Amino acid sequence: MSLIRRFPRAQRGVTLVELMVAMLLGLLVAGGIVTVFLSTSSSNRVQTQMARLQEEGRFSIQKISDDLKMAGAQYCSSTGGIAGATSAGVSLDAIRTPTIYSSTITYPQNTTPWGGAYPVAPTAAYSMPSFLYMRGYQCTKTTCTPADPSAPTDGVPAMGTDLDKRVLGASVLTLRYVDSSRGWAIGGASTVVAANNGNVDHITIVPKTGEPSLTGFADGEQAMLADCSTAQIFTVNGNPNFVPAPSNFSAPRALQPQSAPRFFRMKTDFRTITYYLQVKTNDGTATGQKTGALMRCDSGTTDGCTELARGVERLDFLYGIEDSNGLMHYLTAADVDSRASNTLACPPNAVGALSPDKGCLWRAIKSIEVHLLMDGQTPLYSLTAPDMAFAYQPDGITTPAAPDSRGTTGIAPADQGFDNHMIRREFVSLVMMRNYNP
Repeated sequence: MSLIRRFPRAQRGVTLVELMVAMLLGLLVAGGIVTVFLSTSSSNRVQTQMARLQEEGRFSIQKISDDLKMAGAQYCSSTGGIAGATSAGVSLDAIRTPTIYSSTITYPQNTTPWGGAYPVAPTAAYSMPSFLYMRGYQCTKTTCTPADPSAPTDGVPAMGTDLDKRVLGASVLTLRYVDSSRGWAIGGASTVVAANNGNVDHITIVPKTGEPSLTGFADGEQAMLADCSTAQIFTVNGNPNFVPAPSNFSAPRALQPQSAPRFFRMKTDFRTITYYLQVKTNDGTATGQKTGALMRCDSGTTDGCTELARGVERLDFLYGIEDSNGLMHYLTAADVDSRASNTLACPPNAVGALSPDKGCLWRAIKSIEVHLLMDGQTPLYSLTAPDMAFAYQPDGITTPAAPDSRGTTGIAPADQGFDNHMIRREFVSLVMMRNYNP
């Protein structure tokens, strides 16, 4: 008889407690991984938005600065003539400006009509006034001063929070200058033919190499004949033999001799640039996520008004004026328009300037302080209160504060229809003007 030893079977597997411990450890590890992922993802979104915000802000400031430096520029020189003594005893050159003979001239994005606080529409040849070279408008949530800049037919919409409206509380700035890189040089086959009385009989233009084509230059358009001393704007008919139109107040003069004379087409060569902010959405629909876009209207192009950058919530300007004692004053648009309640003197003006010379300081600006408030364009609901705080100097807030803490005169993002949960940064630049140095 064989002996068979029986041993108890060994326990295999894990107990319920061990299984629960293992599951808990797994959940802790998985939770840690998810937390790290979410934190990294949120940080990455913030960094991406900050990088885009910085890029858009710098580009916007640079583009605005480039245009501001050209404001008021004339062909050849912006000042000239016989210097006159100021009240401080300093002799300053007068500002050059064209004589306008055209009775039908209009200006793109013209938000400063004749009449009212400004002179009535002229009935004879006149010197182009200063307020047509630059005009700023400072806006609150409900109104703009010194006037409402809305010009829907020229691309500047009314204020509102709806899609494609102008952003509430954002300033508007219009400037004009002569684009001296364009036009046609008088000389060779291009000539000015004088009548017996010394007036311009006609101007023949034969484009030289590198000069623009005459295609599209139509009857009834305005042209400018300029040299380094004078400039005349008048309506013409014909092409390529341009004849002053009978509708002009009077005939332009065929001045002799002329220094580097040049013929310009006003429609394309006398540029009008307007900056404003427009409400946009991420998907182009009325219900999409809203932000502001920096818009630039240029009369010298066929594009009209184009979007330069997105994520711009605020746009403000302060205008630097030097008084007769050499002191700088940084004024709002309304103060420039009123000469700081008539406490600042007009600069030496061109011969034949309109009287009263309303808005004369718009060509006496020596520097402009530009303020932009940029946002991240997309809400980040993981942002904490300190992350959403921001400063904006035009509101009088110089240290970061909550989006809704804008004081009594400030403008909150919610007032403009924008979400609070975005990163925001202010960009500031001081732009020195090139074309006022009497």
